[in-house]
Amino acid sequence: KQRPGARVRAVLWAVAPVLSPADAMKLALALAQLCASAAMVTAVEQRAQMSAMANPIRKVVNMLQAMQKKVQEEGDKAEELFKTYMCYCKTNRGNLAQSIEAAEAKVPELTAEIEAAEGKLAQLKEDVRKHQADREAARSAMAEATALREKEKAAFDKELADDKANLAALEKAVAALEKGMAGFLQTSSASTLAALVKSGRYLEDGDRQDMLSFLAGEYAPASGEITGILKQMRDEMLKDQQDMIAAEEAAVKEHESLMAAKKKEVAALSKSIEEKLSRTAEVSVRIAAMKNDVEDTAEGLE
Repeated sequence: KQRPGARVRAVLWAVAPVLSPADAMKLALALAQLCASAAMVTAVEQRAQMSAMANPIRKVVNMLQAMQKKVQEEGDKAEELFKTYMCYCKTNRGNLAQSIEAAEAKVPELTAEIEAAEGKLAQLKEDVRKHQADREAARSAMAEATALREKEKAAFDKELADDKANLAALEKAVAALEKGMAGFLQTSSASTLAALVKSGRYLEDGDRQDMLSFLAGEYAPASGEITGILKQMRDEMLKDQQDMIAAEEAAVKEHESLMAAKKKEVAALSKSIEEKLSRTAEVSVRIAAMKNDVEDTAEGLE
Protein backbone atom coordinates (compact mmCIF):
# COMPACT_ATOMS: atom_id res chain seq x y z
CA LYS A 1 0.00 0.00 0.00
CA GLN A 2 1.46 3.44 -1.05
CA ARG A 3 2.17 5.76 1.86
CA PRO A 4 0.54 9.23 1.96
CA GLY A 5 3.99 10.98 1.67
CA ALA A 6 4.80 9.15 -1.53
CA ARG A 7 1.52 10.13 -3.10
CA VAL A 8 2.18 13.80 -2.14
CA ARG A 9 5.63 13.77 -3.76
CA ALA A 10 4.19 12.28 -6.92
CA VAL A 11 1.61 15.03 -7.12
CA LEU A 12 4.28 17.70 -6.60
CA TRP A 13 6.47 16.25 -9.38
CA ALA A 14 3.49 16.14 -11.71
CA VAL A 15 2.34 19.74 -11.24
CA ALA A 16 5.67 21.48 -10.45
CA PRO A 17 6.50 22.37 -14.10
CA VAL A 18 3.27 24.34 -14.49
CA LEU A 19 3.33 26.21 -11.14
CA SER A 20 5.27 29.23 -10.03
CA PRO A 21 7.75 28.71 -7.25
CA ALA A 22 5.42 30.45 -4.73
CA ASP A 23 2.40 28.41 -5.77
CA ALA A 24 4.43 25.27 -5.69
CA MET A 25 5.49 26.10 -2.10
CA LYS A 26 1.89 26.69 -1.03
CA LEU A 27 0.78 23.47 -2.63
CA ALA A 28 3.60 21.61 -0.95
CA LEU A 29 2.58 22.98 2.47
CA ALA A 30 -1.07 22.08 1.89
CA LEU A 31 -0.16 18.58 0.77
CA ALA A 32 2.14 18.21 3.80
CA GLN A 33 -0.69 19.11 6.14
CA LEU A 34 -2.98 16.69 4.33
CA CYS A 35 -0.40 13.95 4.72
CA ALA A 36 -0.07 14.66 8.43
CA SER A 37 -3.83 14.43 8.91
CA ALA A 38 -3.98 11.17 6.96
CA ALA A 39 -1.18 9.75 9.08
CA MET A 40 -3.00 10.66 12.27
CA VAL A 41 -6.21 9.03 10.98
CA THR A 42 -4.29 5.90 10.10
CA ALA A 43 -2.74 5.70 13.60
CA VAL A 44 -6.14 6.06 15.24
CA GLU A 45 -7.56 3.32 13.04
CA GLN A 46 -4.68 1.02 13.88
CA ARG A 47 -5.13 1.58 17.62
CA ALA A 48 -8.88 0.92 17.28
CA GLN A 49 -8.17 -2.29 15.42
CA MET A 50 -5.71 -3.39 18.12
CA SER A 51 -8.19 -2.49 20.88
CA ALA A 52 -10.92 -4.46 19.11
CA MET A 53 -8.57 -7.41 18.90
CA ALA A 54 -7.68 -7.09 22.63
CA ASN A 55 -11.34 -6.89 23.97
CA PRO A 56 -12.12 -10.68 23.90
CA ILE A 57 -8.97 -11.40 25.88
CA ARG A 58 -9.80 -8.74 28.42
CA LYS A 59 -13.28 -10.22 28.81
CA VAL A 60 -11.83 -13.62 29.53
CA VAL A 61 -9.38 -12.14 32.02
CA ASN A 62 -12.13 -10.19 33.75
CA MET A 63 -14.31 -13.29 33.92
CA LEU A 64 -11.50 -15.34 35.42
CA GLN A 65 -10.80 -12.61 37.97
CA ALA A 66 -14.51 -12.51 38.94
CA MET A 67 -14.59 -16.30 39.28
CA GLN A 68 -11.48 -16.19 41.44
CA LYS A 69 -13.05 -13.56 43.67
CA LYS A 70 -16.27 -15.56 43.99
CA VAL A 71 -14.39 -18.77 44.80
CA GLN A 72 -12.39 -16.90 47.42
CA GLU A 73 -15.54 -15.47 49.00
CA GLU A 74 -17.23 -18.86 49.05
CA GLY A 75 -14.13 -20.39 50.58
CA ASP A 76 -14.06 -17.71 53.28
CA LYS A 77 -17.76 -18.29 53.97
CA ALA A 78 -17.31 -22.06 54.18
CA GLU A 79 -14.38 -21.61 56.55
CA GLU A 80 -16.48 -19.29 58.75
CA LEU A 81 -19.34 -21.81 58.79
CA PHE A 82 -16.91 -24.57 59.70
CA LYS A 83 -15.52 -22.53 62.58
CA THR A 84 -19.04 -21.73 63.77
CA TYR A 85 -20.04 -25.40 63.58
CA MET A 86 -16.96 -26.51 65.51
CA CYS A 87 -17.62 -23.89 68.16
CA TYR A 88 -21.26 -25.02 68.35
CA CYS A 89 -20.21 -28.64 68.74
CA LYS A 90 -17.71 -27.85 71.47
CA THR A 91 -20.18 -25.63 73.34
CA ASN A 92 -23.18 -27.91 72.99
CA ARG A 93 -21.23 -31.01 73.96
CA GLY A 94 -20.85 -29.48 77.39
CA ASN A 95 -24.42 -28.19 77.38
CA LEU A 96 -25.74 -31.61 76.41
CA ALA A 97 -23.84 -33.25 79.25
CA GLN A 98 -25.24 -30.69 81.66
CA SER A 99 -28.75 -31.19 80.28
CA ILE A 100 -28.52 -34.95 80.73
CA GLU A 101 -27.23 -34.57 84.26
CA ALA A 102 -30.00 -32.10 85.09
CA ALA A 103 -32.64 -34.39 83.57
CA GLU A 104 -31.36 -37.39 85.55
CA ALA A 105 -31.60 -35.36 88.75
CA LYS A 106 -34.97 -33.87 87.78
CA VAL A 107 -36.87 -37.17 87.49
CA PRO A 108 -36.45 -38.28 91.15
CA GLU A 109 -37.11 -34.73 92.34
CA LEU A 110 -40.35 -34.59 90.37
CA THR A 111 -41.32 -38.05 91.60
CA ALA A 112 -40.88 -36.95 95.20
CA GLU A 113 -42.89 -33.79 94.54
CA ILE A 114 -45.66 -35.84 92.93
CA GLU A 115 -45.84 -38.16 95.95
CA ALA A 116 -46.03 -35.17 98.30
CA ALA A 117 -48.68 -33.50 96.15
CA GLU A 118 -50.75 -36.68 95.99
CA GLY A 119 -50.62 -36.93 99.80
CA LYS A 120 -51.75 -33.32 100.04
CA LEU A 121 -54.51 -33.99 97.52
CA ALA A 122 -55.75 -36.96 99.54
CA GLN A 123 -55.80 -34.82 102.70
CA LEU A 124 -57.70 -32.05 100.92
CA LYS A 125 -60.30 -34.53 99.69
CA GLU A 126 -60.67 -35.95 103.19
CA ASP A 127 -61.04 -32.44 104.64
CA VAL A 128 -63.71 -31.62 102.07
CA ARG A 129 -65.58 -34.83 102.90
CA LYS A 130 -65.43 -34.10 106.65
CA HIS A 131 -66.46 -30.46 106.19
CA GLN A 132 -69.41 -31.53 104.07
CA ALA A 133 -70.47 -34.04 106.73
CA ASP A 134 -70.11 -31.40 109.47
CA ARG A 135 -72.12 -28.91 107.44
CA GLU A 136 -74.86 -31.46 106.88
CA ALA A 137 -74.89 -32.25 110.62
CA ALA A 138 -75.16 -28.53 111.42
CA ARG A 139 -78.04 -28.12 109.00
CA SER A 140 -79.77 -31.17 110.48
CA ALA A 141 -79.29 -29.74 113.98
CA MET A 142 -80.82 -26.46 112.80
CA ALA A 143 -83.81 -28.29 111.34
CA GLU A 144 -84.29 -30.35 114.51
CA ALA A 145 -83.93 -27.31 116.75
CA THR A 146 -86.46 -25.41 114.65
CA ALA A 147 -88.95 -28.28 114.77
CA LEU A 148 -88.51 -28.60 118.55
CA ARG A 149 -88.90 -24.84 118.99
CA GLU A 150 -92.10 -24.86 116.99
CA LYS A 151 -93.42 -27.73 119.11
CA GLU A 152 -92.45 -25.95 122.35
CA LYS A 153 -94.02 -22.75 121.11
CA ALA A 154 -97.28 -24.54 120.32
CA ALA A 155 -97.30 -26.12 123.81
CA PHE A 156 -96.56 -22.76 125.40
CA ASP A 157 -99.30 -21.02 123.47
CA LYS A 158 -101.83 -23.67 124.55
CA GLU A 159 -100.74 -23.64 128.17
CA LEU A 160 -100.74 -19.85 128.28
CA ALA A 161 -104.22 -19.77 126.76
CA ASP A 162 -105.42 -22.35 129.34
CA ASP A 163 -103.86 -20.36 132.18
CA LYS A 164 -105.50 -17.18 131.00
CA ALA A 165 -108.84 -18.96 130.77
CA ASN A 166 -108.40 -20.43 134.27
CA LEU A 167 -107.42 -17.05 135.67
CA ALA A 168 -110.42 -15.47 134.03
CA ALA A 169 -112.70 -18.13 135.55
CA LEU A 170 -111.01 -17.70 138.91
CA GLU A 171 -111.52 -13.94 138.82
CA LYS A 172 -115.18 -14.43 137.99
CA ALA A 173 -115.55 -16.91 140.84
CA VAL A 174 -113.94 -14.51 143.32
CA ALA A 175 -116.14 -11.64 142.11
CA ALA A 176 -119.29 -13.79 142.27
CA LEU A 177 -118.51 -15.19 145.73
CA GLU A 178 -117.73 -11.76 147.08
CA LYS A 179 -121.20 -10.66 145.97
CA GLY A 180 -122.84 -13.78 147.42
CA MET A 181 -122.59 -17.53 146.87
CA ALA A 182 -126.19 -18.03 145.75
CA GLY A 183 -126.38 -19.59 142.30
CA PHE A 184 -122.61 -19.70 141.78
CA LEU A 185 -122.39 -23.48 141.75
CA GLN A 186 -124.64 -23.63 138.66
CA THR A 187 -122.35 -21.37 136.55
CA SER A 188 -119.74 -22.43 133.96
CA SER A 189 -117.13 -20.71 136.11
CA ALA A 190 -117.87 -23.22 138.87
CA SER A 191 -117.27 -26.13 136.43
CA THR A 192 -113.95 -24.59 135.25
CA LEU A 193 -112.93 -23.98 138.85
CA ALA A 194 -113.74 -27.59 139.78
CA ALA A 195 -111.46 -28.91 137.01
CA LEU A 196 -108.67 -26.57 138.11
CA VAL A 197 -109.01 -27.64 141.76
CA LYS A 198 -108.92 -31.32 140.79
CA SER A 199 -105.58 -30.82 139.05
CA GLY A 200 -104.10 -30.15 142.49
CA ARG A 201 -101.48 -27.74 141.12
CA TYR A 202 -102.09 -24.80 143.43
CA LEU A 203 -103.73 -26.14 146.64
CA GLU A 204 -102.76 -28.19 149.64
CA ASP A 205 -104.69 -31.40 150.12
CA GLY A 206 -106.91 -29.99 152.88
CA ASP A 207 -107.82 -26.88 150.92
CA ARG A 208 -108.42 -28.94 147.78
CA GLN A 209 -110.81 -31.24 149.61
CA ASP A 210 -112.69 -28.28 151.11
CA MET A 211 -113.00 -26.68 147.66
CA LEU A 212 -114.20 -29.89 146.04
CA SER A 213 -116.77 -30.39 148.81
CA PHE A 214 -117.91 -26.78 148.40
CA LEU A 215 -118.24 -27.07 144.63
CA ALA A 216 -120.15 -30.35 145.03
CA GLY A 217 -122.59 -28.58 147.42
CA GLU A 218 -121.54 -30.79 150.32
CA TYR A 219 -119.78 -28.16 152.37
CA ALA A 220 -120.84 -24.72 153.63
CA PRO A 221 -117.66 -22.80 154.48
CA ALA A 222 -117.35 -19.88 156.80
CA SER A 223 -117.66 -16.41 155.32
CA GLY A 224 -114.61 -15.47 153.25
CA GLU A 225 -112.94 -18.90 153.53
CA ILE A 226 -113.52 -19.91 149.90
CA THR A 227 -112.61 -16.51 148.45
CA GLY A 228 -109.37 -16.56 150.45
CA ILE A 229 -108.47 -19.96 148.99
CA LEU A 230 -109.32 -18.76 145.47
CA LYS A 231 -107.20 -15.62 145.83
CA GLN A 232 -104.28 -17.74 146.98
CA MET A 233 -104.76 -19.91 143.89
CA ARG A 234 -104.84 -16.79 141.70
CA ASP A 235 -101.54 -15.55 143.12
CA GLU A 236 -99.92 -18.94 142.54
CA MET A 237 -101.30 -19.09 139.00
CA LEU A 238 -100.03 -15.59 138.16
CA LYS A 239 -96.60 -16.48 139.47
CA ASP A 240 -96.52 -19.71 137.43
CA GLN A 241 -97.68 -17.81 134.36
CA GLN A 242 -94.91 -15.26 134.71
CA ASP A 243 -92.36 -18.06 135.17
CA MET A 244 -93.74 -19.82 132.11
CA ILE A 245 -93.50 -16.63 130.00
CA ALA A 246 -89.94 -16.03 131.24
CA ALA A 247 -89.02 -19.62 130.37
CA GLU A 248 -90.50 -19.19 126.89
CA GLU A 249 -88.58 -15.97 126.32
CA ALA A 250 -85.37 -17.70 127.46
CA ALA A 251 -86.09 -20.61 125.12
CA VAL A 252 -86.62 -18.21 122.23
CA LYS A 253 -83.31 -16.46 122.92
CA GLU A 254 -81.51 -19.80 123.27
CA HIS A 255 -82.96 -20.97 119.97
CA GLU A 256 -81.98 -17.75 118.23
CA SER A 257 -78.46 -18.01 119.65
CA LEU A 258 -78.21 -21.64 118.55
CA MET A 259 -79.45 -20.80 115.06
CA ALA A 260 -77.00 -17.90 114.74
CA ALA A 261 -74.11 -20.13 115.82
CA LYS A 262 -75.14 -22.90 113.44
CA LYS A 263 -75.56 -20.46 110.55
CA LYS A 264 -72.10 -19.11 111.24
CA GLU A 265 -70.75 -22.65 111.39
CA VAL A 266 -72.43 -23.57 108.09
CA ALA A 267 -71.08 -20.42 106.43
CA ALA A 268 -67.54 -21.14 107.66
CA LEU A 269 -67.74 -24.77 106.53
CA SER A 270 -69.10 -23.74 103.12
CA LYS A 271 -66.25 -21.28 102.67
CA SER A 272 -63.70 -23.89 103.71
CA ILE A 273 -65.23 -26.44 101.33
CA GLU A 274 -65.11 -23.96 98.46
CA GLU A 275 -61.49 -23.03 99.17
CA LYS A 276 -60.36 -26.65 99.51
CA LEU A 277 -62.22 -27.70 96.37
CA SER A 278 -60.36 -24.94 94.53
CA ARG A 279 -57.04 -26.08 96.02
CA THR A 280 -57.93 -29.68 95.13
CA ALA A 281 -58.36 -28.67 91.49
CA GLU A 282 -55.08 -26.73 91.52
CA VAL A 283 -53.14 -29.61 93.07
CA SER A 284 -54.68 -32.08 90.61
CA VAL A 285 -53.61 -29.93 87.66
CA ARG A 286 -50.13 -29.55 89.15
CA ILE A 287 -49.80 -33.32 89.63
CA ALA A 288 -50.85 -33.94 86.02
CA ALA A 289 -48.33 -31.37 84.79
CA MET A 290 -45.52 -32.91 86.85
CA LYS A 291 -46.36 -36.41 85.58
CA ASN A 292 -46.22 -35.14 82.01
CA ASP A 293 -42.91 -33.46 82.80
CA VAL A 294 -41.54 -36.74 84.17
CA GLU A 295 -42.64 -38.61 81.03
CA ASP A 296 -41.14 -36.00 78.73
CA THR A 297 -37.87 -35.95 80.68
CA ALA A 298 -37.67 -39.75 80.69
CA GLU A 299 -38.29 -39.87 76.93
CA GLY A 300 -35.54 -37.27 76.42
CA LEU A 301 -33.06 -39.51 78.24
CA GLU A 302 -33.84 -42.54 76.09
